[in-house]
Amino acid sequence: MNIEAKELSKIYGEGENRVTALDRASLTITPGDFLSIMGPSGSGKSTLLHLLSGLDRPTSGRLLYDGRDIYGLSDRELSAFRRRRIGFIFQQFHLLPVLTARENIIMPLLLDRRQPDEAYLGRLAGLLGIQERLTHLPHELSGGQQQRVAIARALIARPDVIFADEPTGNLDSRSGGEVMELLKTVGKEMGKALVVITHDSRVAAQAARRLTIVDGVLSEVGAE
Repeated sequence: MNIEAKELSKIYGEGENRVTALDRASLTITPGDFLSIMGPSGSGKSTLLHLLSGLDRPTSGRLLYDGRDIYGLSDRELSAFRRRRIGFIFQQFHLLPVLTARENIIMPLLLDRRQPDEAYLGRLAGLLGIQERLTHLPHELSGGQQQRVAIARALIARPDVIFADEPTGNLDSRSGGEVMELLKTVGKEMGKALVVITHDSRVAAQAARRLTIVDGVLSEVGAE
């Protein structure tokens, strides 16, 4: 799936209170891409992620998924589109404490009234090294294991693109490094586009394409 962001802007407030959180950002993402978007706190990173993933609507600009402007969809249609085509990984793991790892992973499918493909679930668990942890509750897992469960949950619906917002932010350096290696492996082996939002230069440097955002202005490192 090809993704094209064209002149995306997000403006809050009016007059003296007007704030441009994102200023005419353009970006193309193709299958298998691994991008990092780096910037300081308040630079517009999360705003950009929310717009690219359809979690928010821009003030102006277009976002095309295989030529289709997803902002033309109704809220209900857009919600279904996100569930089926987009995977999300956040700094906070957002696992439901009363559900096992397996139940947390398959929750997006159940919300979409679909049953899990057990062979695919097994492949994910094996790839992420959590085969022996699927019956455990979140509090019985380490931080790194919880993030692996969150990655499996993001992948269970076979999305075309994964958006990761500070995926190593709550992990120590060793666990964070392991998670980044897993994300790269998953993206390569499954042909998924991976977009990582980060303020950590070590994380950003691992991407094949690196972008920066400052005061809402997006630019690609090395681009002419």
